[in-house]
Amino acid sequence: MKQHQYAIIGASGKTGVRVNQRLHQAGYIARALSRNTDIPFDWTQPSSTWNQALEGVDALYITFQPDLAIPGADTCIEQLVDVAKHEGIKHLILLSGRGEEGAEKAEKIVQSSGLSWNIVRASWFMQNFSESFMLDGVLSGQLVLPKTEVPEPFIDVDDIADVVFELMTTTAFRNQLIEVTGPTAISFQECVDEINKTINTSIQYIPVDIDSYLKGASEQGMPEGMLWLLKELFTEVLDGRNVHTTNGVERVLKRKPSSFKDYVVNTAKSGVWN
Repeated sequence: MKQHQYAIIGASGKTGVRVNQRLHQAGYIARALSRNTDIPFDWTQPSSTWNQALEGVDALYITFQPDLAIPGADTCIEQLVDVAKHEGIKHLILLSGRGEEGAEKAEKIVQSSGLSWNIVRASWFMQNFSESFMLDGVLSGQLVLPKTEVPEPFIDVDDIADVVFELMTTTAFRNQLIEVTGPTAISFQECVDEINKTINTSIQYIPVDIDSYLKGASEQGMPEGMLWLLKELFTEVLDGRNVHTTNGVERVLKRKPSSFKDYVVNTAKSGVWN
């Protein structure tokens, strides 16, 4: 009997690397895909990389860089679905974001693909404080971010990876959109307070207006695409629509999602904030 072949687009990203680890640890055949893998996958090189990367794959986990919110992302997903169907892929899992118009366009493309599918629509990642654009601020002791009064139900990326692993390797939730959040919505100030309390430091959270933030980030060399995305996230996505929590993690994993405190305690042990 042929063993299923799994593939992960974005295997060096926060969720992709974890999904790849879980598949390998469980004894599955998993193909890690990025621009730098042995079999490369490059979003900007569809004609030269996509078909070879997806050949022989049964189930595909898709993370889009830098974000499904950016203009043109839906066109890339549409093209990817065509290649996936040509290569005989049976099941697609798309990582999506809450409250993003572009992401919802991409979701609809996957849902209407004619293939088996799952959408994993996630809130903001807790790991943004330890593996992404907020880490430098945490390490410097001054986390400067665009001002927002809206709390966010941050989710632990390890919970996302556990959900994706379950969706890839079982059939119980096929053709369903799974919206995943952490257990409670908390403010950026509360996040910083929790980090300070756990690692006994005095990081300052400094909210500034969005234009000042983007000007400073641009002067420090942040790419235009990332500047656009951060403006979209802090003005459109963090507008209050996504404050509510969901039971997506509990539905799939039969356990509660990790709290921000759980995340901080575990991350502190890694030494990344030292």
